[in-house]
Amino acid sequence: MQQNHYSGEFLGHVADLTNRPPTGVAELERRWVAAGMVVDHPVREVDLHEVCEFLPRWGRLADAETDERRVELLNGLLTECTAHPRVTDHGGDPWHIHFRDDDLPMAAVLRVATSIATARHLTERGMHRMGRCALTECGNVYVDDTRGGRQRYCSVSCANRDAVRRHRAKRAAGTQQSAAAGGPAAARDVGSGSG
Repeated sequence: MQQNHYSGEFLGHVADLTNRPPTGVAELERRWVAAGMVVDHPVREVDLHEVCEFLPRWGRLADAETDERRVELLNGLLTECTAHPRVTDHGGDPWHIHFRDDDLPMAAVLRVATSIATARHLTERGMHRMGRCALTECGNVYVDDTRGGRQRYCSVSCANRDAVRRHRAKRAAGTQQSAAAGGPAAARDVGSGSG
């Protein structure tokens, strides 16, 4: 039996929805299907509204300062969203577990799938495996699905930008120290007429 859609990859899609909320029903449905999820009922405006209300609440898990606080927030989502587990093969899928009632609208399915996937991910991989991007001006939510479990950035782009910033700051600090000590940098400045 498989447990579909309760994985880190799915949570990456949810993080993307959180960081870039959908602006319309068609976009929400397209991104939901791209996450590998089945659309059992037409996606409605109320689904869009409910999803856009839920995502920031889920994102607060990334801001929890302790494991205990993260668990408290997550348990709150699980209490609101889930039902007794049941086995199903809907949509022609292999047998798998659902933690929800049948015939729920899309927004309710997203809340359940997200809450269960998050609980599985954090309890199986580590409570620290969700956070906010370390790049100060970014702040996107990420779900750490790396092998080592030390992710600090939401993307390679943010990691590279921060690395370049740190390198330039270190180089500038080294140049200032060298100039203050009368080192080669100071000599270059004087020789170039800038000193």
